[in-house]
Order: sequence, then C-alpha cells, then structure tokens
Amino acid sequence: MELPTSALKGMLVEEFDTTTLLSHARKQAKERNYKDFLIVDVDSHQYENERFGEIIEYLEDPVLRQMAKSSQLSGRGSMFIVQPGSQDMAGRVTRYPLRNYEKTPATPDRQITLTNRWMDATGIDYAMLFPTPMLQMGLHPQQEVEAQLSRAYNRWLCENVLAKDERIRSLLYLPFNDPEACYKMVQDFGDKKGVSGFMVTTVRYKGVHDNAYMKTYRAIEERGLSLAFHAGYNWGDRNYETANKFLVVHALGFTFYNIVNICNWVINGLPERFPRLPVIWMESGLSWLPYIMQRLDNEYMMRSSECAGLKKKPSEYITDMYYGCQPMECVNNTEMLEQTFKFIKAETQLLYASDYPHWDFDLPSVIYDLPFLDEQQKRNILGGNAQKLFKLPKFERKLALI
Repeated sequence: MELPTSALKGMLVEEFDTTTLLSHARKQAKERNYKDFLIVDVDSHQYENERFGEIIEYLEDPVLRQMAKSSQLSGRGSMFIVQPGSQDMAGRVTRYPLRNYEKTPATPDRQITLTNRWMDATGIDYAMLFPTPMLQMGLHPQQEVEAQLSRAYNRWLCENVLAKDERIRSLLYLPFNDPEACYKMVQDFGDKKGVSGFMVTTVRYKGVHDNAYMKTYRAIEERGLSLAFHAGYNWGDRNYETANKFLVVHALGFTFYNIVNICNWVINGLPERFPRLPVIWMESGLSWLPYIMQRLDNEYMMRSSECAGLKKKPSEYITDMYYGCQPMECVNNTEMLEQTFKFIKAETQLLYASDYPHWDFDLPSVIYDLPFLDEQQKRNILGGNAQKLFKLPKFERKLALI
C-alpha cells in the first residue's frame, strides 16, 4: 500500500510506519495462510547510504576514511556512484523520502527493526539482505574505493545486523574489480554468522572467467557457500546511448549484464571446474533464460571446439543453476510463464525474491497464486529450495498471521 503523493502535505511524518504501509500485504499474507509455508526471500535490500556515517568508521585506510568524512560533512556527496533514472517513480513511492522518519527503539539495531517489520508484514521467515547504492560500485573509477568500502560495509553488516538476528542473512559483496581483495574477503568473512555466500554486482567490465578469480571461486566452494550475480543497469553504457526512456534501460540493463556473465561462465567451462559451487542469478527476471539456452545450444552445436571443457550442452548447465524470480514477468500470460518454469526446472532451481523495498518489489503471492503450480512446488520455490541451498534451519514464526 502506497500513500498518494498529495497525502504527504497533510501527513505527519512522525506517523510513518512500515507495518502500516504494508497493511495490504499483511492482509494478503493472512488470506493465503502463509503461516504454514517456510518463505525465504533471497533478494532484499537496505539503503546503506543512510548509515554511511557509521560504515565509514570501518574503513581501514585512514586517508580514505578522512576523505569520506570530509565529503559527508561538506555535503558534496560520498563514495557512491549516482546513476540517472527515476527509481522512485517521480516521487510516487512515498516510502523512499519518509523512511528516515520512521521511529524505532534504541535496540536492536535500526536495520534489524525495519527489516523485521517488513518481513513480518509480508510473511517472510528469512531474508537475504543486500546493499543498494553499492550495486553500482563496479563502475567506480578508483578500484581501491570499491575494495575498501565493500570491506567496511561487510564488517558493519556482520557485526551490527547478521550477528544479532537469526532471520537476516546475506551474500556478502565482493569487490570484483580487485581479485585479491575478493579472495581476502572470502577468507576473512566466509565463516561469519549469517553469511550464506558472496555476491558479485554484474554492472562492471570484468570477465568472470579470468584466471585471477579462480582461487576465490574455489574458496567459496570449499566452504560450502554460494556465489550470486546480482544485476543492475547503467545508462552510461554505450549500448544504451540511443535509449531516451529509463523504462528501456531498466528493462534491458537488468538482463543484459547477467546474460553476458552467464554466457562467459558456461562457455568457459566454470561449471565443470567448480561442480559443487552453487551459482545464483538475481534480479533479471526469467524471460531471458529460454532465449539464451536456445541461443547457446545452437552456437555450441556449430562451434563446440571453442568450448572443449564442456561435457554437456550449455542449456543443461544453465538449468543446474539457481535463479531469483524477481521481477516476475508474464504474470498476465500464465501459459508463457508456465513454459518458462518448465525450461528452467523451477521446482528445484527457482528461489523466491522480493527486491523489497524497491519500487518494483514482488510479494510471495507472485508464486503462491500461480495456477499451474501444485502445493509442493509452491513450497519449494517460496522457501524449500533456498532452505536446502543455504542450509537454513526451520524457522518457527512467532508472529501469528491469522
């Protein structure tokens, strides 16, 4: 439930509350009796820029830390990359400007309180928490800034959030522009409480098949953790110079970067090199998968000499990987969506993802309400697959959804 922009004029910001904002979602969860389902959200977000003052204290480089503090005090901005594009729907998504006014108790950490509020309202038991502005850090011109800031953020998240709440997990950010920093990140944080794996933001220009990353992949695999690739957009990419609407950039960008990376991952034989490494592709939707499966298989049959390391068709490796469902496309064309589910073996490989609190987030009903899924398939996708993948204990929900 979103308040219309006009209502802001007469609204006391002190009354803003996530639970009230999501009252329709809470009602929906009650109607569908989610209390009987384990629901795991593999892709949710926080706005780490709101806690930037705390995060920069974790920066290990004293010079960079001082620069960040100076930047914050002067109001000139911070280390984040700012992209054009109206993610807030021109002000219609009121939770963006109002969330800073929401009241929370002194303890636990404010991020824990806010996350639990939206999880309880939507019926979610576990949530994988990711940053938001940092998704663009792969474009930062200073490699050391990405490496330092991601390390500071991961430390802050582990110590203040993950260590103190059983329901909140994360796949920690990897500073992919610096292969050595990636490897050290896995070594230093791979055994921290609440860490289910690591995440690469795909809006960047580094090949996932570069030998420099092999020891990082091996380190993740040896620890029994997962590796995720999280998509995004970049209006500054030359591929999108002709796009004059953000809609076009958003529609294509979130698939384009994952398409490039999954092609390089498969064709360079990485599934054979790391057969026990679970790989997840997030926030690209699903409609691109049948296309790329057919396209790669067709090319493979004609040019298999270029990928001698493969022991089966590219599509077979693709259906062995995992996918976050957000954004759920074709909800008004269930025939097309059903075929997509069959192609990607959704019953065992699809993971529910909300993308909350972003403007295009999906509630669990996008899976629960699908007419072509039986109850067990719904249970698998909404939480069972993720529970097995991340080795999550069964969570006994304390909130009564009836």
